[in-house]
Amino acid sequence: MSKNVKIKFENFSFKYQTLKQPTLKNINLEIYEGEKILIAGRSGSGKSTLMHCLNGIIPFSLEGEISGKLTININGPYNKRNLFEVSKRIGTILQDQDAQFVGLSVGEDVAFLMENDAVPEQIMKKKVEKSLEIVNLKDFISYSPYELSGGQKQRASIAGILASQAEIFVFDEPLANLDPYSGKTAAALIDKINKTTGKTIIIVEHRIEEILEVNPDRIIIIEDGEIVASDTPSNILISGILGKAGLREPLYIEAIRNAQIDLSTIENAHKVESFATPAIKEKFLRDIEHEIRRLEYVHNPLLSIKGLSHSFIPGKKVLNNVSFEINKGEIVSILGNNGAGKSTLSFLITGFIPCKEGQILLSGEDITDTTITHRGTKIGLVMQNPNKMIVKNIVKDEVALGLRAAKLDAKCIEEKTEASLRTCGLWGYRNWPVSALSYGQKKRVTIASIMALDPKVIILDEPTAGQDFRTYTLFMDFITTLANTGIAIILITHSMQLALEYSTRSIVISNGVKIADDAPTKVFSKKEIIDEACLRETSLYSLAEALNIDKEVFIEFFMQQARLGRIPK
Repeated sequence: MSKNVKIKFENFSFKYQTLKQPTLKNINLEIYEGEKILIAGRSGSGKSTLMHCLNGIIPFSLEGEISGKLTININGPYNKRNLFEVSKRIGTILQDQDAQFVGLSVGEDVAFLMENDAVPEQIMKKKVEKSLEIVNLKDFISYSPYELSGGQKQRASIAGILASQAEIFVFDEPLANLDPYSGKTAAALIDKINKTTGKTIIIVEHRIEEILEVNPDRIIIIEDGEIVASDTPSNILISGILGKAGLREPLYIEAIRNAQIDLSTIENAHKVESFATPAIKEKFLRDIEHEIRRLEYVHNPLLSIKGLSHSFIPGKKVLNNVSFEINKGEIVSILGNNGAGKSTLSFLITGFIPCKEGQILLSGEDITDTTITHRGTKIGLVMQNPNKMIVKNIVKDEVALGLRAAKLDAKCIEEKTEASLRTCGLWGYRNWPVSALSYGQKKRVTIASIMALDPKVIILDEPTAGQDFRTYTLFMDFITTLANTGIAIILITHSMQLALEYSTRSIVISNGVKIADDAPTKVFSKKEIIDEACLRETSLYSLAEALNIDKEVFIEFFMQQARLGRIPK
């Protein structure tokens, strides 16, 4: 790798105009040409602000006070006078791809920057085709970007940057909205681009286990606006700094720590197979209890789905004869790849889509043909994209919206709004404009809005997307508390960790068909289910496989310990 410095922060600080204290404090950092860097930190740590300083959002769109120096070394002529010029040389792939597309077709979108630079048509076409070929989207050149799946949208965004003059690629939480398989594919693509083009890659992400597949050269940890660590992935994992900074360690690292195995004795700790030693296997086998206590739930159906099918196009079923029951107090995860039918299922249950085939019962009442309004008082849905739900400008007004629509008295509205905001970690942001929040914070606002209504069933579509580990834990512990009161919780999620830790059952859907309905530990120990549903093996699965230990027993043993709180939060 070349040691030419591409980016250099020297005693760099930044303070937003609306805040009293700086968000970034005395940043000293060098990033080399061709390096692949992961910047991690919990929500509010300053990692997004650092990214905005790199890609020109600061100071061109977000103003504030800057001290110190930031140097970006770009080859050839480079005009730093405006955001448009900066964006041509430092390409950003946003977390919300829908907000990034400008072309009517994939090809037009990839060609956008070249059209603005008046690149000759023949040269432009060749670059567009080559870029789409690299990301395996050449066959989709005439599609609308909005016809693509989440993973395809991300690849289309990457193609647009590849076709530009960009020398530095910045990825804003690239795994946030992708199913497990697409996330794995995206990580491999980012790694491939770095190796084949030599571009400098900067990734802002807090999902450490999944993003390790990018094979970053360094991990930089930010906490309270300061860099607290900058080292190789192996050294970062060994040090324990992730937990101290409020980030989730990979599950296999948690398992190793819980077994009181000294990580410092392991070389290449960022690779699961490094732990496949006879001594470690013997240690785990001694610790595992063969009679694993399993949680039992009383069969008391609250929501019953019977033979649900749906087609948007005649003859092509998105859902095909799906049946299941959810008991009072259960937390059930619905799993499957993008396009499997999970969101369609949630829209049918809530009434956003009319149910034409099958039956939906709630507390024994047939609600199949009832209105959205009727169901809305009993079933709450939090959508995946918060921008599709938010209608008010101020956070507390958004959370109180449903309560006001129900015509509750002012005191009750105030109390319920405050309780929900505090639960979701948003009380300090109650008077903020929603537009000033991060994507993850907006997600929490939509969740708080639903929580305030006290529904019988709560459907959460990717509830922890964009959340740091502390907020994730606090929120899901609260969800568990709600379930203990008898509320049924449905988690539509791509997070294998979330399903393992908090759901009592996992229902897996593939191509509109239910292929599994079982304990999460059973689901995630069966490779045939994982492969068919385009899920991914957790690092616990990989560790058990490397050690040649029964996967279901190993995963259940670990998760049992996690539920009992023996693994540090």
